[in-house]
Formats: sequence, structure tokens, C-alpha cells
Amino acid sequence: MADCAVGFDIDHTLCIDNKLERVAFLHLLGRVIDDGGVSLGSLAQETEHIDALLVFARSGGGSIEDAVRRFVSERGVTPTDAHVEGFKHVALSMAESFIVADPRARPTIAALEREGIPVAVLSNGWNPLQVTKARLAGFGGRVLASADLGVQKPNSAAFESLARELRTDPARCFYVGDDPRSDVAGALGAGFQAVWLDHEGKGYPADLPPPSHVIHSLDEVLTLIAAEAGV
Repeated sequence: MADCAVGFDIDHTLCIDNKLERVAFLHLLGRVIDDGGVSLGSLAQETEHIDALLVFARSGGGSIEDAVRRFVSERGVTPTDAHVEGFKHVALSMAESFIVADPRARPTIAALEREGIPVAVLSNGWNPLQVTKARLAGFGGRVLASADLGVQKPNSAAFESLARELRTDPARCFYVGDDPRSDVAGALGAGFQAVWLDHEGKGYPADLPPPSHVIHSLDEVLTLIAAEAGV
């Protein structure tokens, strides 16, 4: 099985972060108001604005730094590097309390590593936050974050970076993720074997190409690879 490799998504695949970045933005809101800024509405309305900003960042509209500066500016305050660094500091300081690893993540990763199968992570996000999430899920290897790559999933260039990191032909790379568009369609577009982790019982969008494989639990990954290798 050593001639194949596995890439993982992080959020809702190896772990859940329980809206960590949303809460970090709400902490930032308090600082912005202290700096003379104004709220855009109720807590529910602010949360809606924050979630829209996070979608903007995660869908490739801009970096997390862009999102923070936009958030501060919309509330009537000139954004600074201190606002960005303050947001990141709060997010990182809360990570251990918020992030919960899938209980199957650690044993699955350990089993893959024992088999000598190269493993890496590709995530839309920023480091060191994504590295922290991966470590809490039991993965100590390379974490490729879109903010460092300058390109986001589902762009094929992101997956090409992953294939180079894994040093394996894309056709022998299994990419495991929960999102049909950014994970599955993106991986297929780059020539990977796309493994859809359907652990939430959601329907697969009819307008997207079907995944190469469907699993319902992370511990099915090793079985899948063994079956593909004929062992």
C-alpha cells in the first residue's frame, strides 16, 4: 500500500471547531467598540455578518486578514495590524477549548503511518490555526493551508501542491473530505481519488460529479485503501 497516499481535509473531517472563528470575531467586536466603533445591530445580526465574512474568506474571496480588516472597517474604525494579530491570538488561545477531534481520527492516522502511507492535510484556512487543529486530531505532519498556498480548494492548484507534498501520482492519492464542492469536486478535478466522508447523512448534490468512494466513518479509510491495493 506504500505506493499510495492520503490527504485529509480538517474541518468537519478530522475535527470540528465549534464556531471558533465566529467567537474570535465577537471578541474582536468588543475591542472595536472600545476603539470607538459601532455595532451593526443585534448579536444575532452581528453573527450573521460574521458568518458571511467567514464564507467570503473560505470561498476564496480574500484572506482571513482581509476579512478582519473588512470587519473592523465596516464598524467605523481604521483597521490595523494589531486588530488582525489580536483576532488570531484570541482564536489560537481558544483552540484547545473549542476544537473537538473526531474520535476515529487519531487511530486512523496512526494506522496509516504504521503502514508507511504518506499523509498530509490540505485545508482552506490559515496557519498556525489549521496546524493546531491537526495536532489536536493526532496528526503531526505537514499541513497545507490555503492562506500559505495563495489558492483555495476547489482550485486544482491547491491539490497539485498536496500531490507534490505527498510525492505520489494524483491517481494514487486519496483525498478525504466532507464538502462535495471544495473537497470532492476539487480533488476529482486534480485527478485524485475523491473520498466523500458522509458522516452527517447529507445528500450529495446532483449537479456535482460523484465521488470516487463514499465512507461514513474515518476508520473506513484504511479498509478502502487496502481494498484498492488488493491486499
